[in-house]
Amino acid sequence: MATITSLGIGSGLNLNGLLDQLEDAERGKLVPITRQQEQQNAKISAYGKIQTSLDGFKDAVDALNDPKLYQSLSANVRGDEISATTDAEALPGSYRVEVSQLATSGTLASSQVTDASAPLTLNGATQIELTFNGKDSVAIEIAADSSLEEIRDAINAKKDAGVSASVIFDGTGHRLALSSSETGDNASIQSFKFYAGDDRSTEITVNDSPEGALTSGTAMSGQDAKLTVNGIPITSDTNQVEGAIQGVTLNLSELNIGVEETASSTVTIERDTLKIREAVGDFVKAFNDMKETIGTLTKYSDERENAGELLGDSTVRTIEGRLRSALTNGVAGGEFSTLNQLGITLQRDGTLEIDDDTISDLAKNNPDALSDFFVGAEGENGLADSLSTTTAQLTGNNGTLSIAISGAENRIESLNARYERMEQGIGRTISRYRVQFGQLDSMIAQMNQTSSYLTQQFDALDMALGRKK
Repeated sequence: MATITSLGIGSGLNLNGLLDQLEDAERGKLVPITRQQEQQNAKISAYGKIQTSLDGFKDAVDALNDPKLYQSLSANVRGDEISATTDAEALPGSYRVEVSQLATSGTLASSQVTDASAPLTLNGATQIELTFNGKDSVAIEIAADSSLEEIRDAINAKKDAGVSASVIFDGTGHRLALSSSETGDNASIQSFKFYAGDDRSTEITVNDSPEGALTSGTAMSGQDAKLTVNGIPITSDTNQVEGAIQGVTLNLSELNIGVEETASSTVTIERDTLKIREAVGDFVKAFNDMKETIGTLTKYSDERENAGELLGDSTVRTIEGRLRSALTNGVAGGEFSTLNQLGITLQRDGTLEIDDDTISDLAKNNPDALSDFFVGAEGENGLADSLSTTTAQLTGNNGTLSIAISGAENRIESLNARYERMEQGIGRTISRYRVQFGQLDSMIAQMNQTSSYLTQQFDALDMALGRKK
């Protein structure tokens, strides 16, 4: 039997085209599996969107669950440009603050040196000692043959030197200029002296200055800030004044006070209603954003491709039901028991609507009642605590969403295995068809050869019979 190397060569039939059609028909059996895989992947993505919106809602709920929110105070300043911040110890009140002097750093300049980069005659000095008005002196090691610039670098290399050093040119010579790192009189630098190691019995004279010795020169002492709070005199070594008003830090650095001038301001410490109103508003917005996300994912449409990925999904119904129950069950132990009493109402579409005037009034005049409602009172859990617990259960490792996502992932794995098995089966079927078509092609080719031979024989026989006649 002749060997057929390409289907259809022997028979003249389009067997390759027929085989392709059969393979397409067989692979059509994979389409439902592919569609199910796409649906499960779309579900996982949709669950992820719900997870994100629930996490945002939980963040807003947790902010309401903080007792400090309802106790927070803010500082409002009226008058000259000082600023004020509060901490947990602040108390409501009004304070008149008058500032007559800002805290400044001390400075000290040395005598002149002709060449700042030339080695000085140190006469055995290995240390320079800096002394201050009201704190311990500081010793700094210097190398032999140090120049003024190298002494500057040695001072700046010591982190706790208490000063910053530079070299300035005053028009006729170079000077070592020191500036206190801190403000206030105590941090003012008084002088610098040279010694041999730790021996302080004899000060060493360092030469190469036009005056004969490098010594401390012009000094300007640092000064403390001076102010009064409700008439009480106060001094501070910095321009950030803490403790003058309980729980309040006054920042004086923006002031510009001239000689014999005074800056006057009124600092009012009052309850920070804005933070409360913003937290409640964020809670309502986060809930409505979550509802919008769920609505988009569960929308109905006559066209399959436009329907929500989670249309009719039981997991979503469970999430909505548990949150709705937590919102409407009420709270015990406080003045308010329902959201309606706070001006927050549940609408027909499942979203929340807030009455800003009601919340603003409660934040200003009854923040403790808001705290009792959201945080809890008399040993009872507040609404925020209940919602936070519910949300954590829905989104936790063993929560409703995690179980749903795991289920979809397991179904994808099962569909993948089924797809692979079916694809292998299709491959075997097409291989079998190919063998059978090859056999058919060979058989038809052989039959065509036989037919051609017989035709030739019959034609020859007819010709022979014709000649005999």
